[in-house]
Amino acid sequence: MLSFFKRLFRVWGNEVAVDLGTAYTLIYVKGQGIVLNEPSVVAVDQATGKVLAVGYEAKRMLGKTHKGILAKRPMKDGVITDFEMVQEMLYTFLSKTISKHLWANPRTLIAVPSAVTEVELRAVRDSAESAGSREVLLVAEPVAAAVGIGIDIDEPAGHMIVDVGGGTTEIAVISLSGIVTDTSIRVAGDEMDEAIIQFIRDHYRVEVGQQTAEQIKIEIGNVFPLEETRRMEVRGRDLVSGAPKTIEVNSDEIREALKPVVYQIIDAVKRALERTPPELVADIIDRGIYLSGGGSQLRGFAALLREETNLAVNVVENPVECVALGAGKILEEIDRYRKVLIQPRSQVTTR
Repeated sequence: MLSFFKRLFRVWGNEVAVDLGTAYTLIYVKGQGIVLNEPSVVAVDQATGKVLAVGYEAKRMLGKTHKGILAKRPMKDGVITDFEMVQEMLYTFLSKTISKHLWANPRTLIAVPSAVTEVELRAVRDSAESAGSREVLLVAEPVAAAVGIGIDIDEPAGHMIVDVGGGTTEIAVISLSGIVTDTSIRVAGDEMDEAIIQFIRDHYRVEVGQQTAEQIKIEIGNVFPLEETRRMEVRGRDLVSGAPKTIEVNSDEIREALKPVVYQIIDAVKRALERTPPELVADIIDRGIYLSGGGSQLRGFAALLREETNLAVNVVENPVECVALGAGKILEEIDRYRKVLIQPRSQVTTR
């Protein structure tokens, strides 16, 4: 399949930026903007290995497949856990844009967590190359987010970015086109969902799936007191009898379930501030913290972070898209931003 992909795109070439996320993958085509935003999920036939669905179609299968079909996320905590699945996922996502944009064998810029290892970086490069990319460039997610927000990262001033994704939270202080202080913790949206699952299991003796937990988080999730308590009916499996059961959960309960996870993120922000040079801290006091990523949309998160740090917190305009938009802008102005790209260690010379 992949050799066919390479042959198919031998004639045309273009440049794309990819936000390869644990929960969602976004693709930006140079000159076009974001052309794809789909869940990072793949479903395969376990007997034949054939890919049955990718993206939204595959996500609908999560938790609902029989033994012959495996639906899963091939990314966890911001890194690749299943190389072949990521390869097929990228192939499918890139293919979806062919008829619209007529490009192939693209130069591909991929945003990655700032703390990934060299082995993990190699896995990302290999996956993109196997999916048809002629050249693979890498950039740290906080840098891409800062560019996507519209921050001038070239200036000698401190900017703190807190990007809460599905698998990781990226915290970085950026100045003069470089990361001065960075923290990458594998605590983010997925851990929030797991906290909700565990709470319902412990308090109601009911088992719910990840998609149900995610829906609870979206509809009534919060970490700061709301003006009015919200309620939601939840269906799951009774752990005692094994029978289906419907319960009602409220926003006060979910707030208590989510707080331990959110406080891990807040503690990481505080540690990053402690390691930041005083002059840059002064800049952050003036400018505040920039909060991005899908997890930043959790109700009350910005208010709680503001209360805990005594700093202004700015929730960016496009929190889900800012990494992809920033990676796209870097691609559009590659000569200006080349210095922020991650260089393979084998290419770094020493004196």
